[in-house]
Amino acid sequence: MNNKERLQWLDAMRGFTMILVVMYHVAHVSFGMTDKLSSCQPFLVLFRMPLFFFVSGFLAYKAGMQWTGKTLGMLTLKKMKVQIIPAAIFLCVFTALCRKNFLDTLWASLQGPTKGGYWFTWVLLHMFLIYYVCCYVARRLGVTGQDWKGRALLALSLLTAITLYALSYMPPVMKQLDPTFKSFLDWSSLIQTVHYMQYFLLGNIVHRYWQQTQRLMDTQWFFVLVLALAFVGTGDSLVWHNLKFMWRNLPLTVASYTLLMIVVMFFRHYKDAFTREHRIGSALQYIGTRTLDIYLLHFLFLPTLPMVGQWFNHHRHNFVLDFTSSFLMALVVIAFCLLTSNIIRVNPILSEWLFGKKDPPRPSL
Repeated sequence: MNNKERLQWLDAMRGFTMILVVMYHVAHVSFGMTDKLSSCQPFLVLFRMPLFFFVSGFLAYKAGMQWTGKTLGMLTLKKMKVQIIPAAIFLCVFTALCRKNFLDTLWASLQGPTKGGYWFTWVLLHMFLIYYVCCYVARRLGVTGQDWKGRALLALSLLTAITLYALSYMPPVMKQLDPTFKSFLDWSSLIQTVHYMQYFLLGNIVHRYWQQTQRLMDTQWFFVLVLALAFVGTGDSLVWHNLKFMWRNLPLTVASYTLLMIVVMFFRHYKDAFTREHRIGSALQYIGTRTLDIYLLHFLFLPTLPMVGQWFNHHRHNFVLDFTSSFLMALVVIAFCLLTSNIIRVNPILSEWLFGKKDPPRPSL
């Protein structure tokens, strides 16, 4: 696909997703609102993180990549540096500044699957490593994504990821797991990888077959079908609850896939509005190119405003007010993150080790 087109609307969509991430933490941490109390977060959470991993999988595919042992080793070391070191540093900084009993809190965070909130980069590293190894092995076996063997392998990979995800939500299956193995899944955050790997693979497959995907999106019936499935899946997962507990994850998954696809189709359809020539497009793209910076920094700037959550608790839930309050505060937090990021990036060493890469050199006067 055209590189300029990809950077324009895809980065804008990634920026939009980053705003949703900060909104969620504003609502839960700053306002003290639970999913039962909030009227918009239970809906947004259905596609928020799936969309993030979708974009990551989409960008992970490189059509001309030659999967040699050298390439595998180079990419693995690069991703480990970018995904582990910055998150570890900021987890320590956040724990030292915002929590009591530094060592106890840090150890408790490392033992949990969400790593004190910094789980995303660690889980994304799992996905990249799995993807790199599979691509290398497939290349060694002479399998490509364009022949029938490659297509079958991609379909099998996605089906396996969906199956593992479904099994992880079934109590009879989880109860049979060895307690030591369950602890390992939490400690390593592999349980989070199981939950979201399917969306990474989906994004990768969509990019591989982007021309075919676009033709499907442009058919008259596809959007209607996706919208109808999204209504049914979202309605049952949030309101109706028709299925038994063991199968309740089915409509949730349908809602995640269809809402994700609606967002992708929206940004692609209105891609001309998300170029750098438009203010909204330029702002979203800037946020989209600094998602790692914002993700690592935003926990440090979340305010404590429990009175907002108390107000929503004593008044009728209103989606518009709920969304607007979280959205506006998220923009303030993101502004402080970007300001701090730009200050830190003055030094190339800090830029490289805290955010994974240096800024390009500026022309001298």
